[in-house]
Amino acid sequence: MGLVLACILTAGCAAVPAEAVRLGWSLVFSDEFERPGAPNPALWTPELGYVRNEEAQYYTPRRDNMRVENGALVIEARKEKYQGFAFTSASLTTIDRQQFRYGRVEVRAKLPKARGAWPAIWLLGGDIMEVGWPQSGEIDIMEHVGHEPGRIYGTVHTPAFNHTLGTSKGGSVTVADAGDAFHVYAAEWSAERIDFFVDDRRYFSFEKQRDDPAVWPFDKPFYVILNLAVGGSWGGERGIDAAAFPQRFVIDYVRVYRDARTAHR
Repeated sequence: MGLVLACILTAGCAAVPAEAVRLGWSLVFSDEFERPGAPNPALWTPELGYVRNEEAQYYTPRRDNMRVENGALVIEARKEKYQGFAFTSASLTTIDRQQFRYGRVEVRAKLPKARGAWPAIWLLGGDIMEVGWPQSGEIDIMEHVGHEPGRIYGTVHTPAFNHTLGTSKGGSVTVADAGDAFHVYAAEWSAERIDFFVDDRRYFSFEKQRDDPAVWPFDKPFYVILNLAVGGSWGGERGIDAAAFPQRFVIDYVRVYRDARTAHR
C-alpha cells in the first residue's frame, strides 16, 4: 500500500495511504488506527458515564470498550454490570482536540448487528456547552439502529428541524451487508449545503434555505463523535437483544478534508 505524508492539524505530518488523496480536497485530519493500544489521546477524548438519550450503557475508556487492534479502532459494547448500568461501551470525540468548519468527513466502518445496538458517526457544534442542543446544530453522518438491519440514516438537527418537533430533515439508504463488510460513510459540508454519501453514492442533501441560525446553524466549527450506544430513545424502541452482546463497531479510518478551492478561508 502506497503512503503519502499529510500534515494533520493536531499531530504534525503523518503517513496515510495513497488512496487518502482525493482530487480537489486537502486532507487536514486523519487517524488510520495503525498504532495498537488506546486511541491516540492527541486526537481523541473519550466521553464518560451516562451521557444522553436514555441509553442503557455507561461509557468508559477501558480497553474492554475501546482499543486499536489489527489496524482498526474497535468500540465494543458489552453486557456487564458497571456503575449501576447493565451495559458498557465507548464514545470518542475530537471536542477539545480538533474542530472543523466545512469540508468532507469520511469514515470507513463495519457496523454491529444486534437489536438494541445504535452506532453513530456524527458532528456537534463546538459551542454546545454554551448554547445547548439543538441550537448547537447536529450532523448525523451515519446512524444505524439494530431493529432496522441494513438501513443507514443521515440527518441534520437544528432548532427548526429536529426530532423533538417531528421536523427532522434526513434521508436513508439500504446497505444490506453493513454488519458484515466495511463501507465508507461521508458527508460533504459547505456554506450552501450538506450532502450525505455511502461509498460515494449520494442519498440525501440538505440545502441552506436562509441566513437564520434556527434553520442553518452550520457556519461554525463542529467536532467529530464516534460512539456505540445500547438501547435508548431510538435504539431501544424494540428492546435490546442482550444475548447478542458483546457487539463491535469497527472503524478502519477517519479522514477530514477541506475543499482545496476554499482552503485559504
